[in-house]
Amino acid sequence: MIYKIRIILDAEEDIFRDIEIEDQSNLEDFHNAITQAFGFEGSEMASFYTCDEEWNQDEEIALFDMSESGSDIRLMNETTLADVMNEKNPKLIYVYDFFSMWTFFVELADIVEKEDGRIYPNVLFTFGELPDAPPEKQFEAEPNDDEGDYDDLLDSYDDMDFDENWN
Repeated sequence: MIYKIRIILDAEEDIFRDIEIEDQSNLEDFHNAITQAFGFEGSEMASFYTCDEEWNQDEEIALFDMSESGSDIRLMNETTLADVMNEKNPKLIYVYDFFSMWTFFVELADIVEKEDGRIYPNVLFTFGELPDAPPEKQFEAEPNDDEGDYDDLLDSYDDMDFDENWN
């Protein structure tokens, strides 16, 4: 089967690409299709993340295992699109270049039969130009009812009687 997928840059203006790709393609192939469609060199680290309907990030699927002791991290070249994306779970988050944090919302739009003679992956539609730099991220915490407690905690440090020359 062929997945028709929309990849949307997390930005205020609309910038997206529609790609069709075989459902049995691995996520590394999909990563390469995304980087080419948006004009990236493809030389930076990247990860996909499973998520829920509200785009809350869950499990990481990395391009490479960067851990020192072969961890249980899922890898793109070992994970197919069909493993992580389907009609019940149509969304993923894609992050390219962890220093710049290009973040994309990936959503399954349709599943169709493979067309004879067509080469996949295939960019179906391009909208908007990628900016020179990634959009600024706003990292905000959820409101907390216990905000005042932290001020009290900091005030209590005066009572701890640390030796002034503790170094």
